[in-house]
Amino acid sequence: MAKVSDKFADIRPYNDDEVAASVQRLLNDDAFLSVIAEHNLPKWVASIPLLGQFLVKRTLSKKYGAIDNVAELQTEVAGYLDLLIQRTTRKVTFSGIDKLDKNTPYLFISNHRDIALDPALINWGLYKHDMNTVRIAIGDNLLQVPYMTELMKLNKSFIVKRSAKAPKEMLRTLTTLSHYIYDSLETGNSIWIAQKEGRAKDGNDFTDPALIKMLQLHGRKLKMEFADYVRALKIVPVSISYELEPCEQAKANELYCKQTQGEYQKADGEDIESIIEGFRANKGHVHLAFGDVITDNCDTPDQLATTIDEHIHRSYYLHPTNLLAAEKDLANINDADKTEFANRIASAPSELQSYIRQIYATPVHNSQ
Repeated sequence: MAKVSDKFADIRPYNDDEVAASVQRLLNDDAFLSVIAEHNLPKWVASIPLLGQFLVKRTLSKKYGAIDNVAELQTEVAGYLDLLIQRTTRKVTFSGIDKLDKNTPYLFISNHRDIALDPALINWGLYKHDMNTVRIAIGDNLLQVPYMTELMKLNKSFIVKRSAKAPKEMLRTLTTLSHYIYDSLETGNSIWIAQKEGRAKDGNDFTDPALIKMLQLHGRKLKMEFADYVRALKIVPVSISYELEPCEQAKANELYCKQTQGEYQKADGEDIESIIEGFRANKGHVHLAFGDVITDNCDTPDQLATTIDEHIHRSYYLHPTNLLAAEKDLANINDADKTEFANRIASAPSELQSYIRQIYATPVHNSQ
């Protein structure tokens, strides 16, 4: 029987008293063990399902089997991210994060380039600066299999129910979501949410006013003026820029299919593959620019969306890959970077090359 006070039970992440049981469910989930085996064990071992699952379960049980609280799990995740950053990036840098108050909860709204890495890197930065990690907004489209639900809810993720279609159901769902975000901030928990539904496949980062209107729903219930409610949320825009765009060829292929065929049909399990590819692939230099808390130019949802966009575009760290794609400041880019980027573009299928260039070039045009 649900607790009377647990009004967000169907969307919130796990509490401490639910962690141990969730970990055990993961350790007994053959599909989860098989995915870990496939991407971490030698191919000949992973090709023998029972052997691969046994080895993965034994290893994970030793390392994670005794975890029974969220804070301990976050420490383990931070350690994993340390290794990931060492192996798959040239460096990860931050600006503006030192201006944040460690004792203040914020609503971080960022551009969205990678399904899992964007909030993971924000969390890593906060953790390294002795700040509490965020609760992460994720779409229910990612919860295609049970182990994804467990992983996400263990890692402080809350659910955005995109599958709701009927108008009344959508309003009820969005109102609950708005209330949950406000309640989280009121109880000292920072939030991360992307500036729009889905990743920016074409490199064009913009804030959907519909997201802002969702945030406003609870403010209406409290009968607060929009600008006053925005200030209460303590919104901090964050601009994330990858030197090497995660899943660039898959994004370009989606753009190509939409332009040539009118639509793109996502394959089963594609989101999970994108998450894995995002973690595994080389990302070069990644920079995260944290802005100031928004207090002005936020009188309407459209104006607030524009204010967030202006920060993200203005503070987007332009890498040589961006400048090369946009053919800007070429004299300041060394020959090695020029050759590497040219080879990267040339390695993609010819029909996708212009779309990949667009992904890298658009932030340059937006910044101007």
